[in-house]
Amino acid sequence: MAAAPAVERRDFADRDILAAALAGTVAIRLKAAIAERGAASLAVSGGTTPERFFNLLSRADLNWGKVSVTLVDERWVPAGHPRSNARLVAGKLLKYRAAAARFVPLYSEAGDHEDAISSVLAAVATLPMPFDAVVLGMGADGHTASFFPGGDRLAEALDPANPALLIAMNAPGAGEPRMTFTLAPILASGLIALHIEGKEKKAVLETALADGPVEEMPVRALLRSGRPVIVFWAP
Repeated sequence: MAAAPAVERRDFADRDILAAALAGTVAIRLKAAIAERGAASLAVSGGTTPERFFNLLSRADLNWGKVSVTLVDERWVPAGHPRSNARLVAGKLLKYRAAAARFVPLYSEAGDHEDAISSVLAAVATLPMPFDAVVLGMGADGHTASFFPGGDRLAEALDPANPALLIAMNAPGAGEPRMTFTLAPILASGLIALHIEGKEKKAVLETALADGPVEEMPVRALLRSGRPVIVFWAP
């Protein structure tokens, strides 16, 4: 099956060129949002893939004091934990010019990930919504955000009619309990970017773009949504 018309694929010669292109695309979107409504919001993903992108975006010349940054999803671990996405963002993105941005975490000390969802929602309510840009990753199992195959609340998370912004998720491949934005606020974003690197991830993408159940590869819910999605890929 060919890529859905709403899926735009941008291939780059190497990862540095990709990072520069993605940082430039996101910066333009954030600048436009600040000009239009006086504030901008950005949701990013964790993992090692976005580090080059974060480093370049952190130097972008824009009014970072008007930008709110949050995560697409978070492992339910404290901010100082080595696997914390908040720790990654603090160290790799919220520096240089981007140090002036406001960060809204998805982790709370209020309890476990299911009990603390109300306190996280209260923090998220301060974000300018809809997001101006969302940058997603994709796992070898076809997950994006914390939409994991076998997730205990996967159907709820992927339901575009679900009014919940956030869902607590447990899944066999997740490693830890998770807190994730649902599909609906991701699809409402002004810019949706899927950032993947390497031949293995390209093969996963090709499989996801082919016929098959969403439950087996949840990224299909994004790719089949009809909303414009830009795939940034480099070897």
